[in-house]
Amino acid sequence: MATRAARGFGQYSGVARAVERVGERWALLIVRDLLGGARRYSDLKASLPRIPTNILSDRLRELAEAGVIRRVPTVRGGYELTALGRGLEPVVEALERWGWGLLGDPGDGETVSADSLAFALRAAFRPDAAAALPPTEYVLHVAGAGESADAGPAIVSVSAIVVGGTLDVVPVGSGALPQPRRRSAFEPVPEAVLELELPASALGRLLSGDPAGGGFAGDTALLDRFARTFRMEPSAPQPEAGAAAVA
Repeated sequence: MATRAARGFGQYSGVARAVERVGERWALLIVRDLLGGARRYSDLKASLPRIPTNILSDRLRELAEAGVIRRVPTVRGGYELTALGRGLEPVVEALERWGWGLLGDPGDGETVSADSLAFALRAAFRPDAAAALPPTEYVLHVAGAGESADAGPAIVSVSAIVVGGTLDVVPVGSGALPQPRRRSAFEPVPEAVLELELPASALGRLLSGDPAGGGFAGDTALLDRFARTFRMEPSAPQPEAGAAAVA
């Protein structure tokens, strides 16, 4: 079967060319998840539960044809970003921050995946502030991240280790790849650990820059350290009151 050619906009423009390559529905969410490392087809489908399997296959093929992703020979069914694809990281991080100004509370059926949570922390990370703080590990458990008729609200967990101005954040817990040697790879090894459990609806308060004032339980000093290390400052202003009410 012949592959579908990229639809052109007929403009000699960087934005136009970029949207031709990664502007299809779901494409940038696939890129977002692959920024966390190689993923199998099944991993991507689990992280994006609403994407139809045929559309996921189409997007993967199109992104590969555009040189954005490639197959991982050592991982069956695995994909990873190319150097060209990794160049999208600052773009996707900027979109993440911009989008936080539009989120509001989670809608019905909206989920948080471990990969999306990890990416939010990467977008909120403030390396200059973190460089002046002691090495710390932050473990977040987010409940209500999608629901199952059998199991009820799901929980996704990530561990973020910050040493100096360096951040390493990975999914942990059920379904995540084990990281038995990860902490020992850091020098110095973080001794302080802040572990938080929160509903998906509280993520905005957590990343607002005042987690202690948001009612989260935990060591006050470590909560303050988290606030200085992670802060989402979206570039999108909140809609003005009454702006949506158009006669």
